[in-house]
Amino acid sequence: MDTFFTDEYFMRIALSEAKEAYDKGEIPVGAIVVANNQIIAKSHNLTELLHDVTAHAEIQAISSAANYLNAKYLKNCTLFVTLEPCQMCAGALYWSQITKVVYGASDDKRGYKAIGGQLHPKTEVVYGVLEQECTALMKSFFENKRK
Repeated sequence: MDTFFTDEYFMRIALSEAKEAYDKGEIPVGAIVVANNQIIAKSHNLTELLHDVTAHAEIQAISSAANYLNAKYLKNCTLFVTLEPCQMCAGALYWSQITKVVYGASDDKRGYKAIGGQLHPKTEVVYGVLEQECTALMKSFFENKRK
């Protein structure tokens, strides 16, 4: 039964959140937090709606998961996010002590790795999960913005 809950399975749900952001005119990034194969938080970018530069999908999901767990640390949790976290989100993930981060598309300009950021030393990182789908959604969003 556990083989049903793959990284691809959960990334598809994060991608669904990203599509919801896309439909709202937000940069299409979706994120979910999973604990024991159960989704405990999900969100997407809300920076435009909330007029808040910190309302990234990851930040929203971290806050929601912490509230769900009634704890400030997200140990034994995994974040699935469609785009490599930025420096701000990497910092929040660092402090949350999340166990694992799985992301789809890399962000060579603003991703945490591009600017020398880091996650908690004990955080496992997996990248490139559904990378083509995640990248295609971002490209489509920005192509439509430029029209």
